Amino acid sequence: MHGLRSLLPILVFTALYAALSLSVTNSYYQLVMTLVPVWAVFGLSWNLLSGYTGLISFGHAAFFGIGAYATALGQIYFDLSPWALIPIAAMLGGFAGLLIGFPTFRLQGHYFALAMLAYPLAILYVFEWLGFQEVTLPIKRDNPIAYMQFADPRFYTLVALAMMLATILLTRAIENSRFGMALRAIKQNEAAAEAAGIDTLAWKLRAITLSGAIAGAIGGFYAVVLLVVTPQSVFGMLVSAQALTVAMFGGIGTVWGPVIGSVILIPLAETLNAEAGSRLPGIQGVIFGLAIICVILVAPEGLFWKVRDLLRKRSAPLVAAPPRAPETPLAAPVVAAPKRSRPQQSEETEDIVLEVRNLSRAFGGLKAVQDVSFKLRRNEILGIIGPNGAGKTTVFNLLNGFMRPDQGEILIDGRNMSGRKPHELCGAGIGRTFQIMRPFQRMSIADNVVVGAYVRTSTDTEARQLAAEAIARVGLSDISGRIASELTTKELRLMEIARALAGQPRILLLDETLAGLGHDEADEVVAVIQRLASDGMTIAIIEHTMQAMVRLVDSFLVLDHGAVIVEGEPEAVTRDSRVIEAYLGKKWVAYAPR
Repeated sequence: MHGLRSLLPILVFTALYAALSLSVTNSYYQLVMTLVPVWAVFGLSWNLLSGYTGLISFGHAAFFGIGAYATALGQIYFDLSPWALIPIAAMLGGFAGLLIGFPTFRLQGHYFALAMLAYPLAILYVFEWLGFQEVTLPIKRDNPIAYMQFADPRFYTLVALAMMLATILLTRAIENSRFGMALRAIKQNEAAAEAAGIDTLAWKLRAITLSGAIAGAIGGFYAVVLLVVTPQSVFGMLVSAQALTVAMFGGIGTVWGPVIGSVILIPLAETLNAEAGSRLPGIQGVIFGLAIICVILVAPEGLFWKVRDLLRKRSAPLVAAPPRAPETPLAAPVVAAPKRSRPQQSEETEDIVLEVRNLSRAFGGLKAVQDVSFKLRRNEILGIIGPNGAGKTTVFNLLNGFMRPDQGEILIDGRNMSGRKPHELCGAGIGRTFQIMRPFQRMSIADNVVVGAYVRTSTDTEARQLAAEAIARVGLSDISGRIASELTTKELRLMEIARALAGQPRILLLDETLAGLGHDEADEVVAVIQRLASDGMTIAIIEHTMQAMVRLVDSFLVLDHGAVIVEGEPEAVTRDSRVIEAYLGKKWVAYAPR
């Protein structure tokens, strides 16, 4: 029932637009009525890639133009019907997306955007060189409907609306599925998505393939509507700019964004072009440029998100924020809990879940990690400590695949996983939190944690169940529907632990989980970690709050300048002169717990 209610606005809008288009008699305005859903579909195709992954594409005209030329040339040379050619155009656009995406996804940020810009420009020159400067579709007077040549132009609008409705429904289905959740996670924090077990390259390739297919299909229909195809009209920079502009103006990463942008901008640009195009050449480009400037200044994420956020603020109850507890000093006592009873250590090989041998990583002349070796046994809590710059986080980054070691081995259950990607290591049983928190800001706690559960489940129902269990383990069940951007630091820390737990890891890497927490907040988080340890979780933790660490961990690994200086039980390590000199300082001896 909820699904039908959520579809109602889409169906009502489509029906009203169809009724309005049927009342238009002027041929030019009827063409404009057709172009609105055409550019909405093209914007939705762009949005499926760039809106949901955050990788801005300046080259979507490549897929659009391939679809347009495939439809035009297929009719000219093979006398095929557009009803068959448009699906073919979609397949060609999807294949082009796959070919383009595989090498280009190695780039990030503006490098990706500029690389995408090169593809339609290169294809444009190829078609000009081949002699296809202007391709005119032949008029079919016999059986024109088979060739999508309608006597009444309103039928083009209805076909365009049908394509728009199908694209909206497809986008909605993706948005609410594992596919959409993975893309949104990639957009909001790709590193966190990888650490949670998302194969980011595979999902991005799926996105650009489907995006290219939609762009190719609507490009094929565009050729049928105009009956004339030129390289500049389908591969030109303004074509890509229109897809980007209608999506950004209306709202990126949402179904309604490209539709809103098209409904507002396309009639405005086309009308001004018809009225003033002869006196002001390029007025369409000016309109789209001004639209982008306005969006950047007023609503950086588009009208949809701006309006939605304003409505949320108005409807949200005014609740006074609780006073924040003072920051915890480095050596101040945080936890009054008794020392943890440590498991009996065994030298049996089967007890070792993680073994690191001679792990090294250098950045130029700086040796960040030097021949680090240690073993982590089942149900053990290992504390990794050392001064700032000692290489602690670098070790974690090597353990879960964000960096490749220059040498050494990472053995999980005796299998060397050195150099594997983060999602592979997550699948092998390594969960991870981050020193600098990496939430998916616009997603709820429940959705954040569901992303972490995908690595262990094949269905959304299973993922939701694992996520609910993980949220309950950290005590966030009562607020699981809250958006991550609204959470306190403590809640974000617990949510990151839950996201790691949802993947059912055998080894949990906690990177400064108490950072930024007040006294009472740190107490609560440590209690959660203690419960996880009591439940049998194997943990490696980096933390500077030593009073908590000595009560929590079974053993310490102390790093300095990337090398291990000592390893052993807390009592011995915290009294070692090398550790006191390198890290703890002489004041520790006076305040150390006994």
